[in-house]
Amino acid sequence: MSYAVKEIFYTLQGEGAQTGRAAVFCRFAGCNLWSGHEADRATAVCRFCDTDFADTNGQGGGRFAGAEELAEAIEEKWEVRALPPIPRRATDGWGALIAEATANPSTAPSARSAAGSAQDDNVETGDGERARRFVVCTGGEPLLQLDTPLIGALHGRGFEIAVETNGTMAAPEGLDWICVSPKAGAELKQRTGDELKLVYPQAGAEPERFTGLRFRHFFLQPMDGPRREENTRLSVEYCLAHPKWRVSLQTHKFLGIP
Repeated sequence: MSYAVKEIFYTLQGEGAQTGRAAVFCRFAGCNLWSGHEADRATAVCRFCDTDFADTNGQGGGRFAGAEELAEAIEEKWEVRALPPIPRRATDGWGALIAEATANPSTAPSARSAAGSAQDDNVETGDGERARRFVVCTGGEPLLQLDTPLIGALHGRGFEIAVETNGTMAAPEGLDWICVSPKAGAELKQRTGDELKLVYPQAGAEPERFTGLRFRHFFLQPMDGPRREENTRLSVEYCLAHPKWRVSLQTHKFLGIP
């Protein structure tokens, strides 16, 4: 099958249990809970999405004829290991530092040069652990397109594969990390995985509905928007009262990276 991809980029995972980990993000176009167009937001099942996943016009995006072609494009982003240009923000110290580094890449060693020539994918790190290639398949809703041939092509290139899904479709076999983010009003079919990340608060998707599911990690992520401060306070209060749950913050937004 062919694949419609909004964008492919290298960055740090900003949310959940894998926060801070270097990854290639492959953002698939399309979603089954919202079209991605503002004109349709008011009638969508998911009305708070903060991601642009419509069309295929993002960095590295496009239509890919098959699994090998898309896997090759993802591999290329890992091998280059460069953040896209980051706008400097006067009010954001971290963003300014990162912007300076990405604007002047010669001042900072690349991951490839820092690791030496070689075998750059699974190199020995200083503590003896091995750094693995890591791709996060996200969207939109990635399970509309992510399939067995693409999983095989990515595994064949040494990638550990994570998916971020709304859970309305069953995940295919072979994924290494499954993160489910339930949405109110949408039937949850993927009821097991590694990480359940609930945008909070959502009327009709209270944490108590999901506590008994088979996940290793349970996160509340404050809903972004005009009530972000209040939602953050509510998330902190809930996690303090229910220690099974942990707060997930969108650290990439604080850092000013994709």
